[in-house]
Amino acid sequence: MADFKGRGRLTEHDFNLEKQTLVHEAKLAVQDEFLKKEKDREIQARIARSAEVGQCRQKKMALRDDLLTSLMKEASSKCKVVADGSNYPALLQKLIVQGLIKIEELEVVVFCRKEDVAIVTKVLPAAVKEYVTAMEKESGVKLTPKVVVNGDRTKDLPERSNGGVKLTALNEKIVCDNTMSSRLALVYHELMPSIREILFPEQ
Repeated sequence: MADFKGRGRLTEHDFNLEKQTLVHEAKLAVQDEFLKKEKDREIQARIARSAEVGQCRQKKMALRDDLLTSLMKEASSKCKVVADGSNYPALLQKLIVQGLIKIEELEVVVFCRKEDVAIVTKVLPAAVKEYVTAMEKESGVKLTPKVVVNGDRTKDLPERSNGGVKLTALNEKIVCDNTMSSRLALVYHELMPSIREILFPEQ
């Protein structure tokens, strides 16, 4: 009888011990699950923050690009104003001289907009003379270049060129684009770092 009671107490002790073990393991499992969910929540929060930052950055870059594009369009519209001004013939002459110096060929064809053909034809002799004088002064050699205005109206420069000229030589194998649009684009790209620094200073 005493032995039976002893076994009963032992069994009850084992049961309580096993119950405590199960409860402890259950607590650990709950804690592990909580920590895992908390970690997942933190990761998702980081991903969400990163996505939000990325979206903000993209919006900021888009706004910057829009502003720079609008500045370029505004500058382009001002080029059109220049092309309609009284100083435009003198500007065309200088652009032709610069093109001749750059292209360094004796037979050159000058392209321009259809509406500029008369002006270019008028200033071309003075431009060639200025070029010859400059080269003779520089090298001591007097050149006799043959420079003509393009006679094929289908090859006239498009209106979007905003004026200016394009000089070609050797059947257009050599090209000097001195249109207002190309010069504006050149200045735009050269000044881009400064423009960005002025418009979008680093915080």
